[in-house]
Amino acid sequence: MTFIFAMLASLALFHGAAAAAPAAAPDCAVPEWLLAGDGDLARVMKDIKSSRRLTISVIGSGSSVLAGPDGARFAYPARLQQALGEKLPGHEIKVAAHVQPRQTTAEMAAALPKLLAEDRPTLVIWQVGTVDALRGVEPEDFRVRLERGIDAVIASGADIIVMNMQYSPRTESMLGEEAYADVMHWVAKERGVVLFDRRAIMRHWTDAGIFNLYAPSKDYVMARRVHDCIGRALASQIINAAHLDAKNMQTTR
Repeated sequence: MTFIFAMLASLALFHGAAAAAPAAAPDCAVPEWLLAGDGDLARVMKDIKSSRRLTISVIGSGSSVLAGPDGARFAYPARLQQALGEKLPGHEIKVAAHVQPRQTTAEMAAALPKLLAEDRPTLVIWQVGTVDALRGVEPEDFRVRLERGIDAVIASGADIIVMNMQYSPRTESMLGEEAYADVMHWVAKERGVVLFDRRAIMRHWTDAGIFNLYAPSKDYVMARRVHDCIGRALASQIINAAHLDAKNMQTTR
């Protein structure tokens, strides 16, 4: 287990250290079918329409951050805020990141009530699954904790997007993530919530040659680009799931 965490720490460096200036975003458009789903973001649509404000809480583990003094500026929560600001001009967009490395879904779910009371978000983006796979949490236990967390967010009045693990071809066969990804797909469909399939999106980028995720762990420029692309893909999914016409700033429902 120590060895695996050490390997993930090395991969976090790949998705980790940041330089002084952001790199230009590559052509990393995501196919619509990878951003589609059954869930709607009704609260987001309502708040955008009524108050022109959007407050988002991102809850995640180590893969939601970048290392270094400027890491927060280049990690996907900050890039999401930037992308939404571009898509929704004249709106107040706030994205708060709450990242706790090595926390399981159960541990994050236990902290949700306090976070929801303090942030009072319109939307929660909950990134889970990686640590549960690392620690060998039973998929059924993972499912129960995931459902409880989703229910807590919905009960608070917020919308939720659940985000699965990142794709890494170097650890794909070691961590057994497939079972947890399947659980997340099933739960999202069953609960009628939006799933951001980060794993499938990053696999698509790899297969399409957009990113070489086999690259050395210290390719910091690519790390920033990956996070920027994730932020932009998230922004597109939010716009779509909230049925917003970003060009004309109207809802499509």
